[in-house]
Amino acid sequence: MIMDGMSEMASRVRPLAGALGAEVTGVDLATLSDAGFTELTKAFLEHQVLVFRDQTLDAASYLETARRFGSPVAYPFAEGVADHPEITVIIKEPHQTSNFGGMWHSDTTYKPEPPKATMLYCRETPEAGGDTVFACQYRAFEALSEPMKKILMGLNGVSSSGKNAAALRGTHLATGTMQGTGCADVMTAVHPAVRRHPETGRCALYVNPSHTVGFEGMTDAESTPIREFLFQHQIRLEFTARVRWAPGTLVIWDNRSSQHCAINDYDGQRREMWRITLAGDPPV
Repeated sequence: MIMDGMSEMASRVRPLAGALGAEVTGVDLATLSDAGFTELTKAFLEHQVLVFRDQTLDAASYLETARRFGSPVAYPFAEGVADHPEITVIIKEPHQTSNFGGMWHSDTTYKPEPPKATMLYCRETPEAGGDTVFACQYRAFEALSEPMKKILMGLNGVSSSGKNAAALRGTHLATGTMQGTGCADVMTAVHPAVRRHPETGRCALYVNPSHTVGFEGMTDAESTPIREFLFQHQIRLEFTARVRWAPGTLVIWDNRSSQHCAINDYDGQRREMWRITLAGDPPV
């Protein structure tokens, strides 16, 4: 179904939870009009995570859909699929016990310009399990005390791709071997601990346990208590929403204002996803 009117599109957007996320029903992304995409962009900025069911996409049509949301960029530590380097295939095989993305994070914050959004298209799921949980970092920031907000507004977080490199070595990207196992491969970037969203103007926490290794100008002893508090605070249940996958499900999330974690609870079963990240701007 193709939908262009705001009232009709709005009626198809159903919140997943009180904090963030919405499922959009009755939309075929491969045929949706430009006007329909304009309305989806508004819903995306409001809900941060959009879920679309029953999509039928090959690599070319998936990439074409992604380009309507933004500019796809390659993942820095793996090759993409043949002829479509922006698509990373993420597979967990039945014999594997570790998964990709199984820690709370915002994607690639160790880059100078982290992606504005990430898209994940489900190709195969286990019988049960393998859900992804998202956390709203607007709400995480807004729930802090005023003194803590003031402290964080003056801090810059240091992100490193090497923080959890050891954990990632056991994961499988079907389109390339995980790199980043040597010092020369480590990427580091410094970003505000509180980020102002470039489109909504709202403030969000922008540190995460997978990549943030400290605060600029602070000793580890000084920064560790703050980081440990924030890492627990920013994933409180009231800030979260959970997505259950099925083949044909496509999810896009705002990497500037949310975190996510892929739940690793399906050992002995296979899961396959196609990932695309969309170019972003330097956080401010």
